[in-house]
Amino acid sequence: MIKKNKIPTILGIVILLVGIFAGVFFLGMNQVFRIGADSSIAPKDIRISNISDTSATISWVTDKETLSFISWGESKSSLNKTDGENNAKLSIHAITLTGLKAGTKYFYKINSDGTMFDNGGIPWEFSTGPDLGISQNNLLVSGSVINASGVPEKGVLAYIEVGGYLLSTLTSDTGNFVFQLGSVRTQDLTSYAQIDKAQTLLSISIQAGADGVSSAQIFPQSANPVPPMVLGQVYDLRGLPPSQSGQIPNANLSLPENTVKESKFSIPVATGSPTPTSVILESLSEGEIVTSSRPEFFGRGPGGEKITITIQSDPVTQDMFIAKDGTWTFSAPVDLAAGAHSITISWIDSNGITRTLTRNFIVQASENPAFTASNSGIFPSPTPGATASASPTASPKPIPVTGETVPTLILFAIGIAILSFGTFIWKASEN
Repeated sequence: MIKKNKIPTILGIVILLVGIFAGVFFLGMNQVFRIGADSSIAPKDIRISNISDTSATISWVTDKETLSFISWGESKSSLNKTDGENNAKLSIHAITLTGLKAGTKYFYKINSDGTMFDNGGIPWEFSTGPDLGISQNNLLVSGSVINASGVPEKGVLAYIEVGGYLLSTLTSDTGNFVFQLGSVRTQDLTSYAQIDKAQTLLSISIQAGADGVSSAQIFPQSANPVPPMVLGQVYDLRGLPPSQSGQIPNANLSLPENTVKESKFSIPVATGSPTPTSVILESLSEGEIVTSSRPEFFGRGPGGEKITITIQSDPVTQDMFIAKDGTWTFSAPVDLAAGAHSITISWIDSNGITRTLTRNFIVQASENPAFTASNSGIFPSPTPGATASASPTASPKPIPVTGETVPTLILFAIGIAILSFGTFIWKASEN
């Protein structure tokens, strides 16, 4: 018996293996390409906020403007409800789900420009809290967001984290935000949080997508309003004095007994500018932009009055006396960094009551730097009611897209070549 040559068969196996590895390689390259293309529409920094017994807000950002909606429901396999953004293409997204049931777990996925995203193959999830009735607390927090040029940032996300509970809102057309802390719950959602105006720490964070972020820490007593927040900046405002309530102190005036009621009304003759009875800041209006890193402040007040001037957020404090002619002038002793600052003037009036006057202002840099926020400028994104399996701050992986024409044709051609070569070897072995 003549032994047949086995080399063509071995060669066929080698070609088969090469074809398989080539197919896997091309499919892998195709998936890498698809993931790179989808990254601009993938939801990032996903957060759950404003959770109550009947509603919750889901917010995120994308690298480019996308048309997005949320598919949600009470079961992982039945996300049969949708909520969208009124057919608007946005890069900063916030959708509030309403009509929820108290104490119920919900699941959701995000559709961004036609691609469905989830949490690594499973939906994200969160749970609503119990019905607590209407809160009797009423505590406002307000502020504004601007960029490095002093332009208001509208439609950006503003968050406040209070003891593990997260509130969110979008800034107005003028860059302003307002929060009602009366709706803040405990981290487990089972009761309304007890907020101490002087001790409960508020962590404020701003998410403006490609424009940057900003963050601040402040106590409620000083947070109405919060000094303007500039994107790219991190603020420690825990040392700010309490915000002025604007109320006039109560006074009980009574005449001594046996006092003769006599009119003392007279019309004085004007002899020049009257001396003010209160301290006045004339050189600066609220929110004004100044171009000098060492701005000069001046105003008027009672001659000889002692005043204390404090500049935030570069803490500078100095005592001085108003001149006899009722004028005062103060120059910042150090260069102030570009961004938002405030000046507070305090004094004791003739009745022994401490008075304060505060103005916010912005130091404009000579050039407009591109601020880059560090990780320290981003406060944690708590997800009250969510389980550990759902990580709202994780960026979801895009769903691989199959069915590309080029890899399919290549694999088909390799398969035909292998079959043809195998048939040729089989025929040759019979001869």
